[in-house]
Amino acid sequence: MVTSARLALAALLGLAALPASAEEVPILRIYTYDSFASEWGPGPALKAGFEQTCVCVVEFTTSEDAISTLRKVQLEGTATRADMIVGLDTAVAGEARATGLFAPHGLELSGLDLPSPWTDPDFVPFDYGYFAYVYNKEKVPNPPVSFEALIALPATFKIVIQDPRSSTPGLGNVLWVQAAYGERAPEIWAGLKPHILTVTRGWSEAYGLFLDGEADMVLSYTTSPVYHAVAEDDHRFAAASFEEGHVAQIEVAGILKSSEKQTLAKEFLTYLTSAEGQKEIPTTNWMYPVVDLGADLPPEFAAQPKPEKLLEIDEQTITANSRAWIDAALDALK
Repeated sequence: MVTSARLALAALLGLAALPASAEEVPILRIYTYDSFASEWGPGPALKAGFEQTCVCVVEFTTSEDAISTLRKVQLEGTATRADMIVGLDTAVAGEARATGLFAPHGLELSGLDLPSPWTDPDFVPFDYGYFAYVYNKEKVPNPPVSFEALIALPATFKIVIQDPRSSTPGLGNVLWVQAAYGERAPEIWAGLKPHILTVTRGWSEAYGLFLDGEADMVLSYTTSPVYHAVAEDDHRFAAASFEEGHVAQIEVAGILKSSEKQTLAKEFLTYLTSAEGQKEIPTTNWMYPVVDLGADLPPEFAAQPKPEKLLEIDEQTITANSRAWIDAALDALK
């Protein structure tokens, strides 16, 4: 009996000396959109880089796009397993904030490089770009220079856009027309109707139709041609510069109040906005980084002109009116 007791005690002491088991390593659960966490997106590299700085595991759960991700958290409420969301944008930040599900990030972000100073207490930016219509220079040597110029083209000139109810570029397009034309927005949508080949649910389907030659232009980003230049050494693509100006999309991340890993989530946000984290963004998400990367930013980004005029709508106005603007656009396209 004495021998058995001593053996049992020794076994317990031995177990106490072992490192923490895998189950005891904290898991940071991040909701994001499909392409962010895909093998070609920034997610895997960011996961690997952050895990080297923490005793933790990063776990991504994906939805089709940022709007779907937000809807998932809204449905789950405080019972969600997510600690944070990565991939919302400024067009839906107001709606996300109004849920009351997000916690202040508490980070100092005054040194970020963005189209305008960042002061948001809840959401942290990690990349940005400008909505634009992309075209093939060999097929469209003289692209339209405004929405009205596009409308004036023959009806055979076709564009592909995305649904604003399910796609962040689609919603951005609605905000773009609204910011540029105000009360005339329904008129612009009615004028665009004959040129719209189709309205897709998401960006990938729309861009695929464009690349297949089904349309002359596609709603995308000013940085989309950079992808073709860097990844494919294909310099045929460009983004049309519109005289009205362009709307920026700033992608953001936020911590959920219900998370029990607030400190770990803040550490991930700090890593996400560091130079080490940001260097993964340009050639995986094909957007501008939010810090100055210097020589680490491919020169093709600098070669791509940024819009001369930035159109902006404040968050409160977007939150109060976006539903009506979406309905008006869709009504005009019926």
